[in-house]
Amino acid sequence: MDNLPIILRGFIIGLSIAAPVGPIGVLCIRRTLAEGRLRGFLSGLGAATADMLYGAIAAFGLTVITDLLVGQANWLRLVGGGFLVYLGIRTFLSEPADHAAQASRNGLFGAYLSTFILTLTNPMTILSFIAIFAGLRLGDTGGDYLSAMMMVLGVFLGSAAWWLTLSGLVSLVREKFTPAWMVWVNRIAGIIITTFGAIALFSR
Repeated sequence: MDNLPIILRGFIIGLSIAAPVGPIGVLCIRRTLAEGRLRGFLSGLGAATADMLYGAIAAFGLTVITDLLVGQANWLRLVGGGFLVYLGIRTFLSEPADHAAQASRNGLFGAYLSTFILTLTNPMTILSFIAIFAGLRLGDTGGDYLSAMMMVLGVFLGSAAWWLTLSGLVSLVREKFTPAWMVWVNRIAGIIITTFGAIALFSR
């Protein structure tokens, strides 16, 4: 990996962190099926922005911020877990729309903001970046801030590429989902998201 351009290394890191299926992935899939590709992609883009922020903290070696975040891990876990439980219950109880909803600016921003907050309040995100950057010896920029910026840009592009691909693939089958199927999508997604939230709330 050392022989790859630094932006490509960041791209691979961003892709590898975004790809594992978790609550954000479930939200992205559900929102794409229920509300369209754009809202699903923006949901993922919120997570990609948080990934970029944490990638910057790791790439620039901002240990003060890292220590602060790790020190507040319990509070972050409670906020994130509570938010997941709220979204899970809301998703479970939501009914499929009879017609395509108008994509309002506030609705699109809300989709972006919700996943940004969820990713930001997940202590495992920053710990994952710290571990990867330390393992690949990428955290020490040696004053080369341009390289660090390229790395962070790569992380964002890799994460965003995953969410674009996921929302695009899911949108291909969206028309096949009848309202009856969407009821089950909402129920299953709601249970999964709520479970993730409960695990976060009660884990130590």
